[in-house]
Amino acid sequence: MKRFTFSENYEKTRLMGIINISPDSFYEQSRCNSTDEVLAKAEKMTREGVDFLDLGAESSRPGSKPISEQEEIDKLIPVISSLVKITDIPISIDTYKPTVAKEALQAGAKIINDITGLQKTPEMADVISKFDAGVIIMHMQGSPITMQKNPSYKNVIQEVKEFLEQSVKISKAAGIFSDQIALDPGIGFGKNQKHNLEILSNLEKFIELGKPLLIGVSRKSFIGNILKLPPEGRLEGSLAASVIGVTKGVSIVRTHDVKETRNAIKVAEAIIKGENL
Repeated sequence: MKRFTFSENYEKTRLMGIINISPDSFYEQSRCNSTDEVLAKAEKMTREGVDFLDLGAESSRPGSKPISEQEEIDKLIPVISSLVKITDIPISIDTYKPTVAKEALQAGAKIINDITGLQKTPEMADVISKFDAGVIIMHMQGSPITMQKNPSYKNVIQEVKEFLEQSVKISKAAGIFSDQIALDPGIGFGKNQKHNLEILSNLEKFIELGKPLLIGVSRKSFIGNILKLPPEGRLEGSLAASVIGVTKGVSIVRTHDVKETRNAIKVAEAIIKGENL
């Protein structure tokens, strides 16, 4: 099995396309209700220049309730098995459950996107290491069902950074190589409006950890709070936040809208580098 690695020096920002198999996702238009719908969305994202496909079967929106391991596996495995037959684009699985991760990696997924940063279940890091997979380590305070009930920090930047550093230690102790790790400060996961904006204003602090940094800002509630708009009206705000991330050194942007995000970032990169890419 070939070892998955994140490129350490991205000349261009990578895009991770969001594909939700959960009927409970906060953005209705991102939901897929069948394998055929997933394949169609994946093919569209591929045409638009996506670099990774991120599949989730359990919603992690604020207030969402967990589903069973078996239900998650039953939703994911047929989709992964079909996707790997039609694309070489690395498939990421949004899960914090080691049993689900194992089944997904056996089916052909290459990355585990763990919203608990490997700190909920110790076995997760071992599963990822065994399969030579990549891992996205995200910070979350609390759990999806409780995380937005008065989140509190003394110093949000320092505390998130220390959490990510601890998760990196856990991953390395399990035998996960440094170039298999990407970090995500977890916008909207146990953070209020002030926390989210402070993190986005200080992304360079997380770049200091020496790993590719991923941000997931697409259509999230902090944008809705600024614009007073529902998820369907938050595209322009998502693009603005994504471009800010790129100017601060973000390597991967997780998005519902691949074409639009790709175009916005392409212009930003051309301006930053002073050339027509």
